Amino acid sequence: MTMVAELPPGFPDKVLSAQATFRSVMNAMARPGTVQRIAASAGAPDGVMHGTAAIALMLFDHDTPIWLDGAMSTSDVAKWLKFHTGALIVDDPASASFALIGDPDDLPALDRFAFGSSEYPDRSTTLILQVDSLSNGATYELRGPGIDGTTLLTASIQPRDLFDRLAVNATLFPRGIDVVLVDGSSIVAVPRTTRLVNGKD
Repeated sequence: MTMVAELPPGFPDKVLSAQATFRSVMNAMARPGTVQRIAASAGAPDGVMHGTAAIALMLFDHDTPIWLDGAMSTSDVAKWLKFHTGALIVDDPASASFALIGDPDDLPALDRFAFGSSEYPDRSTTLILQVDSLSNGATYELRGPGIDGTTLLTASIQPRDLFDRLAVNATLFPRGIDVVLVDGSSIVAVPRTTRLVNGKD
């Protein structure tokens, strides 16, 4: 049994680290498809990448319902999140503001998450999806707000049909699912307004 004293630490400097992480996430959202780095140091339990941990420490609090996939649903992860953020872990993905996905191969169908409503499109689930690489793999050509023409993302992403699944966002807008891809300390944002132009292995 993991005691509080044995839990990995959070941010060494909560204010400065949270501010630095916030800037990285905002840069990623403003420039979809581009790789941003989270430099702020943060402890993390096994199975949780540095970028995922930093985002959780920066965004989550006691008013934030989160859903954990099977890979994240360990007692150590749950205790770490509860101790450092106070976030409520929920069983229903549709009631979660954020979902932490440690095994993308088992990503549930997107309609199991919240898409928000026409009146409150922000009441949707943001997926934080850990991936194998944000520097090697298939090439994805993306377009949308924040992108000058198109941009190329080279990444190894599971599930392989992620962008095909996210095409549902075009029919749902302004509702939809936002995604943050995480590879170690690197992140890429795929907001609901981003579209796949072309993908090549």
